[in-house]
This record gives sequence, C-alpha cells and structure tokens, in this order.
Amino acid sequence: MSDTVLYSVADGIATILLNRPQVMNALDAGMIVQLREAAERAEHDAAARAVVIRGAGPAFLAGGDVSMFHANLARMPALVREGAGELHRAILALRRAPKPVLASVHGAVAGAGVSVMAAADLAIAADGTKFTMAYSRLGTSPDGGATYSLPRLVGLRKALELILLSDAIDAREALGLGLINWVVGAERLAAETESIARRLAQGATAAFAEIKKLLGQSYDQTLAAQLNAEVEAFARCAGTRDFAEGVTAFVEKRKPLFKGE
Repeated sequence: MSDTVLYSVADGIATILLNRPQVMNALDAGMIVQLREAAERAEHDAAARAVVIRGAGPAFLAGGDVSMFHANLARMPALVREGAGELHRAILALRRAPKPVLASVHGAVAGAGVSVMAAADLAIAADGTKFTMAYSRLGTSPDGGATYSLPRLVGLRKALELILLSDAIDAREALGLGLINWVVGAERLAAETESIARRLAQGATAAFAEIKKLLGQSYDQTLAAQLNAEVEAFARCAGTRDFAEGVTAFVEKRKPLFKGE
C-alpha cells in the first residue's frame, strides 16, 4: 500500500500530510485507514505538542473518491459503514487529542474535507480556497461529524443552507461565517501555518489540553457542571510546572518558557 497519508514530527509539531495529490486527496478505503492511524498516532505522541493537518498538491481534501463509489454501487451501504467507521475514529482522535490541531487548507475543501477541517481546533486557509459540502449533490447526507460541527461553528440555519444546497463559498465568506480563523495569500500559507503551529507548540500545552476539553464538553453541560469542571481544570493547571513558570515570568516581567509540563 502506498503512503497516502504521511506523518512526521519536528520541533514539537506533528504534521499529518494527505498525500494523494493526483486525485486532490480524495479519500478511498486505504487512505481513510491511514488517516485514522495518523490521527491516533498524533493523539498519543508525547513528542507532538501541536498538530498540523494539510494536503499535498492542488487541494486540501476533495471529499470521498467518487470514482470508487461508482465502481462499487452495489456494495456501497456496506462500504460506507466500514469506511465511515474508520473516518470517524480519525475525527474522534483529533477531537480527543490533548493538544491543539490546526488545519491548513487550500484549493478544494469538499465533503469530508470540510468535516476533517472542522474537526481541527483552528483552521487557516489560502485566499482562493473553495469550500463546499457536496454531499447533497451526490444524493447523500454528510459524515465525518459535519452535522455536529457545522451548527456549532456557523449556526443551525447556515449549516442547513451549506449542507442542503451544497453551494461553494470562498475563503473570505468562510472566514465571515466562523468556519475558519484566518485567510492568507497562497504564497504565505506555509509560513503562516508554521508560525501559528510554533506558537501553539511552544505554549502551555498542558493548559491547552484542559481548555480544549472544557470547550468541547461545554455544549452538553449545565452551567453549574461547567463551573465545577473549570475549577477542577484550573486546579490541575495550578499544579503544573508551566503554571509556576507563567506566574514567575509575569512577576519577573519576562516571556515565559513553557515545557508542556
């Protein structure tokens, strides 16, 4: 099997590279398995203090491989259950990962591409990127957690519009909707991604893990339960070396040097 998803770590930043550029990184069965493996590896990798997911070639991720769908129409219900199970394990790993995940997107972000991007904690896009849910154009409903993440990012009515009509939107509109965090010129995408990822990897990553968990559970909690969870998370952070470093650096009027401990 070729490496359709590549995993690497440097300077505390894990990179998950979608590597099927000849089909704009469209997902087939083998690639979905490799994506799940890479996401779970990033989740548990102690050397990774931040994660970047990006695509090789002209696009980030152009959804599922429709030619594979067409070649297997009679078997598609079973194939969907199998493949979506693997994809959803990848989505859950990205959401559970106790470190920030940054999606760096360009070109086409379609179908499952939107779902994977939305599973990241932050997203940066090259100007000119096009986003479309695409599913309804194939006569199907979304997977990859899109029906969970999109209403939370853009609101229920806008999520319904994006999913039902599957119209393409550009990066500027995606930014205005809150679907992404930043838009940069295509020539600056790699450098800006690296800059943000470094800031995250050099931050108080133990606290980032608590922040990510708190925000992720907040929609399902009562206010009282969330307040209690905040107290416990703050208390755990207060016992870390990073907290001591942050407080000391503040008093000494210098920049803190966090270790994620």
